[in-house]
Amino acid sequence: MPLPALRRTLEMMPSPVPESPGLLVRDPFRYAESVLILPPPLVPCLLLFDGRHDEGDLREVLVQLTGTIEVGELMEHLRDTLSRGGFLENDVFERIRAERHRSFAEESARAPQHAGAAYPGDAAALRALLARYLEEAPRTAAPLRDVVAIAAPHVSPEGGWRSYGAAYGALEPGARDKTFVILGTSHYGAPERFGLTQKPFRTPLGQTTIDHALVSRVAEAAGPGSLEDYCHSVEHSIEFQVVFLQQLYGPGVRVVPILCGPFARATQGGRPEDDEGVRRVLDALREIADTNTERLVWIAGVDMAHIGRRYGDRFVARAEEGAMVGVAARDRERCRRLTEGDGAAFWSLVQRDDDPLRWCGASPLYTLMAAVRPSRGALLHYEQWNIDAQSVVSCAALAFSR
Repeated sequence: MPLPALRRTLEMMPSPVPESPGLLVRDPFRYAESVLILPPPLVPCLLLFDGRHDEGDLREVLVQLTGTIEVGELMEHLRDTLSRGGFLENDVFERIRAERHRSFAEESARAPQHAGAAYPGDAAALRALLARYLEEAPRTAAPLRDVVAIAAPHVSPEGGWRSYGAAYGALEPGARDKTFVILGTSHYGAPERFGLTQKPFRTPLGQTTIDHALVSRVAEAAGPGSLEDYCHSVEHSIEFQVVFLQQLYGPGVRVVPILCGPFARATQGGRPEDDEGVRRVLDALREIADTNTERLVWIAGVDMAHIGRRYGDRFVARAEEGAMVGVAARDRERCRRLTEGDGAAFWSLVQRDDDPLRWCGASPLYTLMAAVRPSRGALLHYEQWNIDAQSVVSCAALAFSR
């Protein structure tokens, strides 16, 4: 029988568990709840799960690997483990995915996905940590006045806390009654799509309020072909912004959560607006910004460069050293275009050489520029963080006035 194809959206990396070497396989969409670690001898077998090879090919490889023809039980175990777990493109996975989407659609609130991992799950501990980040973050000598938008990281707060603190420190204390439009990077959403949800975000600090009217206006303008919902269930780029906003303005802070998928078509040329669905959303957001100037604050949850072995480079990356010095210069040049309010020039830098810096925050930042059209901005802080021993993520804090 033909072997089903392994799902293309799975994440694979060397096992970080010393006592269990091999290849770690996990599902960022969380359709497959378990994490697999395949021992090194079985890793080549994954190449056969491509929709073209069959069970005979798998049996032949297993015989070569084990030196015995008695491989039927091992073959069945490998195939069934991948299938039952939801790692293969087959009917089992389709049922799992449909159930996950149905379950999320029925939830009354978006549950905290990263509490207890990326940040404390205990409310008191979280408040204390966020207070320290905000208090100890760097401050610019001449902060921007009349801030209408900020860009903050979405990397784990422990890695980018200085930028988080600098960005949120630029907001006015009196903004408690405003609505915060959060433009987050959609790591798992489809290109040229926007993720909207009417679900309030629940965190250890409490539950937000959703500005349902504004969410509906964006949804109506976009149409169903440009929207998706499930990506909110696994995404962190908005959740991290929510906890900082709750720390500043209380648990019920009013938000409009929008996930921005990559503008993949426009990385090769042209503008993101050349896609009809993207244009409709940007037009709607621009109208919202123009007609609600006094009651809105815009937030982009974005990271910048992704460099090193983890991201496909053949060299080890160290923060602020070697190749990362040049990366910092290129990052800052992009930030300069943003603070000048020149979204087109910023996008031309992203397009250059198909973005070797791998800025995963490019689409939310472009969306922010197109919607708010800031007159000027300021780079409040820039930093690089070794997300592991061989890879670096850069991030920054920016503020904008209109």
